[in-house]
Amino acid sequence: MLVALVAVFIAGYICIAMEHSIKIDKSATALLLGMLMWVLFILGADSIPYVVEQAAQHGYDVSHLTDYINQVEIIGHLGDISSTLFFLIGAMTIVELIDSHGGFTIITRHITTRHKLRLVWILSFITFFMSSVLDNLTTAIVMVMLLRKLINDQHERWLYASMIIIAANAGGAWSPIGDITTIMLWVNNNVTTGALMTYVLVPSLTAVIVPLLFISFKLRGQLPAITAKDEDGVANFVSPKERSALFYLGVGGLIFVPIFKTVTHLPPFVGMLFVLGIIWIYTELMYNKKALTNGPQNRLSRILQRIDMPTILFFLGILMAVAVLQATGILGSMADWLDEKVHNIYIINVLLGCISSIIDNVPLVAAAMGMYEIVPFDQVPDLLAASDIYRLNFVQDGGFWLLLSYCAGVGGSMLIIGSAAGVVVMGLEKMNFGWYLKHISWLALLGYLAGAAILIAELIMFPPIHTFHGF
Repeated sequence: MLVALVAVFIAGYICIAMEHSIKIDKSATALLLGMLMWVLFILGADSIPYVVEQAAQHGYDVSHLTDYINQVEIIGHLGDISSTLFFLIGAMTIVELIDSHGGFTIITRHITTRHKLRLVWILSFITFFMSSVLDNLTTAIVMVMLLRKLINDQHERWLYASMIIIAANAGGAWSPIGDITTIMLWVNNNVTTGALMTYVLVPSLTAVIVPLLFISFKLRGQLPAITAKDEDGVANFVSPKERSALFYLGVGGLIFVPIFKTVTHLPPFVGMLFVLGIIWIYTELMYNKKALTNGPQNRLSRILQRIDMPTILFFLGILMAVAVLQATGILGSMADWLDEKVHNIYIINVLLGCISSIIDNVPLVAAAMGMYEIVPFDQVPDLLAASDIYRLNFVQDGGFWLLLSYCAGVGGSMLIIGSAAGVVVMGLEKMNFGWYLKHISWLALLGYLAGAAILIAELIMFPPIHTFHGF
């Protein structure tokens, strides 16, 4: 059964990659893939020892495996997936609201260059540092909307959108609130803010600069002049002051989300929907104060109808498929095999980064955190005395956790469906999987390996256990 599940996953993955050749929308393929894997899972659950063992731990015997899958596995995974989807819906709605009222002109009017090379560097660095404050998913959505204001031609935007994916993933890897995986490691006390920023910032920056340097040799000339967008309709019902207010309220709300999560300890989607509710009420009050002719089309209730549902369903299908790999123990077995056969934190993490370009990094990091426990500090003197360098890597701020943060986050850029940022950009820009694989994947790989090499060198020359904890 496990072989069948892996085979179906690979077949579905290939169909997604060949979307334009087979002429079937990737969202349809992903949705069918996710549901089919759950059907196969529940039909063959009794033949999977790991599932039987997990069910027993939850109080279900073999005769009630169906109840276990329906009441524990599906509900649990769907809860996690729904958190991501509602977060995405909230972020997309806020960004679309800002855009529909011309709010992004506040930024785009300051980006006056039409030089292709200069523009890609500017956008990449904006994305990199924005992603360290916002999450990479939200950052990708915001930057794609900005990109549409700067470049009219869709295919011309693909290269810039690809660098946004790379920069967003890299920017989220060195900040404790920049990515779901770093949040997981930070909240669980695997890493601290100081160590994460000290060790991972330069490698993450390298992962962006290396692709940019290669692009610099090919990207020449000027972009065509921007075709003026008709904003008279917007100007008729939204004043410049109101436009600015919506922009700062929306962007400020997005920045507030990680703060909300830190203070309340609630999932990020709660903060996102909280902000959405505030903005919704604000716009309703704004429109109610004046007589409008075409304003109602830009009310938030109308904007919700413009949300890209195929992208949402693509997310659902992919994450549900990956959930089966996690629920059946396939991901955990993969981690166990790496630890047993490789037993080298540098190679293990580099390989996990490569795997994260295929499988969502969240379950990968969760599997790694479940497999390896944090070594208490009171054991450090004994480990130092015994020269047990391997186990020292698993203390708080140990080399394994810092490498995991970098590799899981940055490695997802090697394939366009390897990260949430990549998936959402792929959906918004209708980007071709094959095009990304041919033109961008190797650049992302070079940047990833260069950054990993720098981080490994840092860990060898300046062990964090000595640097941050005085041993």
